[in-house]
This record gives sequence, C-alpha cells and structure tokens, in this order.
Amino acid sequence: MKHSRRRFARAATGLSIAATALLACGCAAAQSLACNGYLVGKGASPATLLQTCGEPVYRQAVCVPMVQLGWVLTPYRPGGPEAVLANQCVPMEEWTYDRGPGTFFGIVRLYNGTIESVRDGDRGR
Repeated sequence: MKHSRRRFARAATGLSIAATALLACGCAAAQSLACNGYLVGKGASPATLLQTCGEPVYRQAVCVPMVQLGWVLTPYRPGGPEAVLANQCVPMEEWTYDRGPGTFFGIVRLYNGTIESVRDGDRGR
C-alpha cells in the first residue's frame, strides 16, 4: 500500500512539473515576435523592433482601460478615507506585422517607450 502511494506521489509531482514547464514555455513564446531569425519581446525598445522587424503594416493609437485604485476623503462620513475603483484610459500604440500568407498577424503593443505585450491577431490571407 505504501509503495503505490509513493508511486502516485512521484507521478503527480512529475506531471505537475511538466505542466508548469509547458505553461512557462507557452507564455514566453506568446510574448515575442520572430523576425528575420531573431526574437523581439516584452521590454524591447521601438528602435530595436524597427531594426529587427522593419516597418509595421499598420500603426494604431489605442486606449487601454485599466482599473485604478484611489482614495476619497469625505468630511461627512466618519471612519477615514474610502477606496474607489475607477477605469482610466491609458494611451498606448499597437503595431501590426504581417508574418506571411496563412499565418496570424503579430500585434505589438507599445507603452512608455517599450514593448508592453505581443499577441497574435487575425489570420492573414
């Protein structure tokens, strides 16, 4: 009975390690854009992106809603400040790259002078 529990524990541990490794690999691949044999990813500058991948086929300014936490002081309510959540528009830029026929477009979101994220868009023709 003890041996079967140990085997199960080892198998469960091995599976959880393998699943974690697969998830980590998937996240890293999703956060980079392959261009001319090089990867450009999160944290890189727009200059590096242009040098590696060239000009995008489309550039677009976007407003990304982000929840911000604020505090409100009111003299009419005792007990101190109240927490308030509010949506705020954060201006960013999205560059779209055509990876070739039959592949997904690469969409790079730029914020504050660096690549904030990379994701797949629609499939090209």
